[in-house]
Amino acid sequence: MNNVINWFEIPVSDMARAVAFYESVMGVTLRREVMEGAELAVFPHRDEQTGGALAKFEHITPSSQGCIIYLHTDDLRTTLKNVAAKGGECVFGPLELPDGIGAIALFTDSEGNRIGLHQPA
Repeated sequence: MNNVINWFEIPVSDMARAVAFYESVMGVTLRREVMEGAELAVFPHRDEQTGGALAKFEHITPSSQGCIIYLHTDDLRTTLKNVAAKGGECVFGPLELPDGIGAIALFTDSEGNRIGLHQPA
């Protein structure tokens, strides 16, 4: 096993709004897909072992409670500025972690999810 996480999905209720939010905030282009009633917007990823997407389908709802995923950023403060500019809100951090781990922060996205950011040292 190379990674504990091999796939994640961030629930959304408005796919267009969420795609606009994440493309702007993270500086990426998401790939839109539809699979058996599920609408996805896939984040770029290098290998087939780790990836993720925004997801809209029956029985999932955005939430500020529950699991937290951490997205990589090279510049935590700039990413948090992008979050605020797009209507999201920083709810924790930035916090410098010990032992050269880097820094983290939490924000709420356009859909109401709580998402983490990690900037390696």
